Amino acid sequence: MIDWIVPDWPSPGNVKAVVTTRQGGVSQNIAGAYASFNLATHVNDNPDAVLQNRARLRRYLPAEPYWLTQVHGTRPIWVDTSNEREGDAAISRNRGIVCAILVADCLPVLLCDTAGSVVAVVHAGWRGLAGGIVENTIREMRKYVSGGQIIAWLGPAIGPGYFEVGEEVRAAFVAYNRQAAGAFVPAKEKDKWYANLFDLARQRLAGTGVDQVYGGDVCTFSDARRFYSYRRDGVTGRMAGLVWLA
Repeated sequence: MIDWIVPDWPSPGNVKAVVTTRQGGVSQNIAGAYASFNLATHVNDNPDAVLQNRARLRRYLPAEPYWLTQVHGTRPIWVDTSNEREGDAAISRNRGIVCAILVADCLPVLLCDTAGSVVAVVHAGWRGLAGGIVENTIREMRKYVSGGQIIAWLGPAIGPGYFEVGEEVRAAFVAYNRQAAGAFVPAKEKDKWYANLFDLARQRLAGTGVDQVYGGDVCTFSDARRFYSYRRDGVTGRMAGLVWLA
């Protein structure tokens, strides 16, 4: 049976969202690196297993998810009208269109407006987050948000005790906002830091005026039974963050 997380946030009733875990699929190869509910086709898992996993997921969805080719960039895509696939956030205003991103330590940021008219999901690794993927996505959403506020839910990602980064990562965030320094603590190795991806996302959301932010307390790295983690395992599968209008 598929194991997934349903966001605990005050979204309108017509906004549906889940984040999958690694439980409930058929993938097994390479010493169980992909076991068992890998949804990514680009990680050298058995293609037939991935298709079976996606078919299992599809049974619970109104349509096949709009799978993106993610590049750790800053470009959101309106999946209602675009045939393009290369981007790191998906946005929709139409019912039954399933926005999706794949993650295995990067942060899935789910977004909707309180009127239930637009939804989005963002693939927020540190590069995209530093480059403005959250701001770009919200800017696009606000073109069509008239009577409500935008709220956010932060899904599972690598926790602050495990996400070690170099000085260049810290510098990129601090150059944009001095308050970002508070999201980094020194690591044992010189010029290395532990970054709090959740806090960095909250800061970027706050900068856009989004102050209703939920979630942000589940670590992928520390729970190998339930979550894939690229930092922990190297060769691994991917989970999905999904949101749609019913």
